[in-house]
Amino acid sequence: MEPIIAIVLALIGYALGSAKLINQGNEALVERLGRYHRKLRPGLNFIVPLVDQIVMEDTTREQILDIKPQNAITKDNISLEVDAVVFWRIRDIEKSFYAIDNLQEALKNLTTTTLREIIAQNSLDETNISRAEMDRAILDQLNQTTVDWGVEIMRLDIQSITLPESVRRSMEEQRAAEIRSRAVIVEAEGERQAAIKKAEGTMTSVQIIAQALRSNPESKDILRYLVAQDYVDASQKLGESNNAKIVFVDPANSTEMFQELIADSAIVEGNGKKSENGNT
Repeated sequence: MEPIIAIVLALIGYALGSAKLINQGNEALVERLGRYHRKLRPGLNFIVPLVDQIVMEDTTREQILDIKPQNAITKDNISLEVDAVVFWRIRDIEKSFYAIDNLQEALKNLTTTTLREIIAQNSLDETNISRAEMDRAILDQLNQTTVDWGVEIMRLDIQSITLPESVRRSMEEQRAAEIRSRAVIVEAEGERQAAIKKAEGTMTSVQIIAQALRSNPESKDILRYLVAQDYVDASQKLGESNNAKIVFVDPANSTEMFQELIADSAIVEGNGKKSENGNT
């Protein structure tokens, strides 16, 4: 009975030693006598004890690699600090183990070098504006190398770009100057439009008055009243101003002024009638 028990125990030990459970999302590499033999998939797998050896088990799920802030220099010689994060996954676990030593360190160094290289090809304005294009350019360049490592870079995000304090102040002053310049241009355009509208209104008023004088000579009295009313309103507004000075006008002179205005209107009326007779 004892030999049988020993055989049973040996078989149990062999079964326990040969059974390997691989969790979902992971894969493992098996070497036989020091050479690559096969790959273990998720689930229950069996190997030959003392002959086979699991040399690596790693996840094939997406992983995150945080790139610490790195100093870089743009094409226009501006020094800045870039912080990025890389999302990657193992596509071929055999290559990731045998083609490169210390995979994560290699990915970190490759990403840092590529990041500096791409930034050096862009100016500061291009770096701030076309960040998405830079991400894609870095991603494409990284995957050209990592494909030989059995790794795929899924996504690269530039989290922040930190500028020196002197550059930040200069950019803020430049933006403030641009805002002031736009405000001055808008104000000048508004004044120009207002002046045009006022001139058009004055021209229309003159045309209406001239037409009224041509069609109805008795409207001279109305015109005299309107001019006098405007004179009174202007005098009242001048008197209400804190800095205003009251100016007295000789009534006789003001009457002559009104008469000259009426006379000018009559001349305009006469010219209008002559032009009408000439047309007929």
